[in-house]
Amino acid sequence: MVRRLLSRLYWACSRWALVTEAAPSRPAVLLGAPHTSNWDFVLMLGIAWRLGIPVRWLGKASLFRGWRGPVMRRLGGIPVDRDDASRVVADVVARIRAGDVFGLVVTPDGTRGRSPYWKSGFYRIAREAGMPVTLGYVDRTTMTTGLGPTVELTGDVHADMEVIRAFYADKAGLRPELRTEPRLRDEDPAPTAA
Repeated sequence: MVRRLLSRLYWACSRWALVTEAAPSRPAVLLGAPHTSNWDFVLMLGIAWRLGIPVRWLGKASLFRGWRGPVMRRLGGIPVDRDDASRVVADVVARIRAGDVFGLVVTPDGTRGRSPYWKSGFYRIAREAGMPVTLGYVDRTTMTTGLGPTVELTGDVHADMEVIRAFYADKAGLRPELRTEPRLRDEDPAPTAA
């Protein structure tokens, strides 16, 4: 109740407009892209609270140190140890299979800096847990943010990423120069032995 009230107040005062499709009807991986600013976190909470989506999100372990730890966990945070990030997929899938119901927000670009690939954890979690992927976005050019379509992944990484790339093609984050093209390392062909 309080969160919905806060989100209504936020959207009434924000220069951003909430333009969204309906929230997914079952637990989903919610992509947050392009992720180029810390303000993306505020927008994500505003979207989730306004639509009444119980969310969990992945964040670097350093965000959970000291006094921030309890606050970040209360806001749905799950710390990720970047030295052992692969374990996160198994942990999240175990939570889902144990009956924990939530939308998992993932920023596949990783940090707010430019890199050659998106992180593939969102894809592995969605496939292993049988969850669809909802395409959340920030678009500075139109000053809009919200949720786009929810898609079922097929297991054909390249075909699935083509759908995702098409949606994000015209979206620019707060700092467009830091945008990472939606591409997974798994899409590149394996080098052949000579």
